[in-house]
Amino acid sequence: MADNESVTSSSTATVTPEATKPTETRRWADVAEEADEEQERAEASLTEVNLDSLAIDESTLGHNTLTDPDDSRIEAVTSGDTPYTSAKRFEDLNLSPELLKGLYVEMKFEKPSKIQAISLPMILTPPHKNLIAQAHNGSGKTTCFVLGMLSRVDPKLTAPQALCICPTRELAIQNMEVLLKMGKFTGITSELAIPADSANYIPIHKRPPITAQVIIGTPGTICKWILARKLGMSQMKILVFDEADHMLAQSGFRDDSVKIMKSITKVNSKCQAVAWYTICPGNHLLLIRFGMKYISIVDPVVENYKQVLLFSATFDDSVRAFVSKIVEEIFATDYNQMFVKKEELSLESVIQYKVHCPDELSKIMVIKDRILELGERVGQIIVFVRSRNSAAMLHKSLVELGYEVTTIQGALKQEDRDRIIKEFKEGLTQVLISTDLLARGFDQQEVNVVVNYDLPVRYNSPSEPDYEVYLHRVGRAGTLWSQSLSNWLCCAVFNLLCLDRDDMTMAKIEKHFNHQITEVAPWNSEEEFQVALKNAGLL
Repeated sequence: MADNESVTSSSTATVTPEATKPTETRRWADVAEEADEEQERAEASLTEVNLDSLAIDESTLGHNTLTDPDDSRIEAVTSGDTPYTSAKRFEDLNLSPELLKGLYVEMKFEKPSKIQAISLPMILTPPHKNLIAQAHNGSGKTTCFVLGMLSRVDPKLTAPQALCICPTRELAIQNMEVLLKMGKFTGITSELAIPADSANYIPIHKRPPITAQVIIGTPGTICKWILARKLGMSQMKILVFDEADHMLAQSGFRDDSVKIMKSITKVNSKCQAVAWYTICPGNHLLLIRFGMKYISIVDPVVENYKQVLLFSATFDDSVRAFVSKIVEEIFATDYNQMFVKKEELSLESVIQYKVHCPDELSKIMVIKDRILELGERVGQIIVFVRSRNSAAMLHKSLVELGYEVTTIQGALKQEDRDRIIKEFKEGLTQVLISTDLLARGFDQQEVNVVVNYDLPVRYNSPSEPDYEVYLHRVGRAGTLWSQSLSNWLCCAVFNLLCLDRDDMTMAKIEKHFNHQITEVAPWNSEEEFQVALKNAGLL
């Protein structure tokens, strides 16, 4: 969806990614931001770089391994000699009193989650190395990068110092809500960079320069602000990509994401930190290159070192290779990694069911009679559909049956999308129908049932499941209820199957994740659904 802004200045000398457009249509086509004509003309004049040749050879990297003894499924691979110690308490992280107060008073946290215990020391310890991190949905990864941004900001410097890029406005708004709570006592300023609704639209040439210290937004808007010289990069210290696999996938927002990274490094292209040495406890040596000259600084102030954090619940092999290489190519520094072992990236945390329905009407009756009517502990429900047409049809059917239902998809006006999310988060509606717009990162603790009305499949290959999207959808059920819980409670996922193709798709998903999904049969059996709901803690 296009930003309602125009670019009035000439292009900066950033580097444009490959000119050849990918043949695969974007998986999130209904939410993608498209550049306006003036921006496209400006970008056409930029130098081209071929990204197809980027590949990663992990055998050339020297790594040390850091594992959390409390959770052997999570493994962190570190580079260099910087020691990291898993954090058992937030006090172990050398945070400011204001940030600690935000964590305990506003966020109601008790201690770091297992993901946070491993990743936060790597994020917060000088020399603030880049991090590529994979973590389960609901594991607390948002806290990791929000805390990383807040900890790097100098409250006395009124300039952008931290930038978080998200694939959708809904995820950007949600991350901003977390930042405002966590940073409530710090005095740090922030601003959303998302397409403006009609009521708040301001032409970009009338906007003053951005002075907020933390910017969270979508790639199209951020690129326009940079091109218009409204968003400066000279004081930027930390760059975060949320849902990084999609942000840097060829079918996602790769072009815009690479342009933003290039714009940050270009500001100080002649100044590069190339090595960090620990001389002895409390003393460090930083080697810096200025052009062809090198200087060394003992006990340097490293606050201006630029750090990139890439977080996602999923990384397929091709995206993981590209992400790893692009960080090396653009920022010319090594990086740390944290990945859930592939065999552990499973569906075990949430109870799932499959239901064979003879026709479309049967799917609707399962939602009405078997889930909404029988489920005594059913809170809120998200129903995922494949297309806008399916969303409209299902919405009409459930409303006619007397349910308060809202539907969200990328073709809606910005203000309507914001209103629908607000109403759902406030509990004014029980059922939310969505395309994959909300498959990633959307957290609502009262959602304890997810219905896959349509199974996710790849756009250009409908016989092939979209495994990453399926995993993200499942993660919307029973997201992190509190820091003290180690698993999901009272939640379930129902997969409604109708066509032979649905059966084949479901079988491939089960094989891919090595997880057999329980069938509830027959579809209209009240007794079988009572057993299923009881096993999921919903009855």
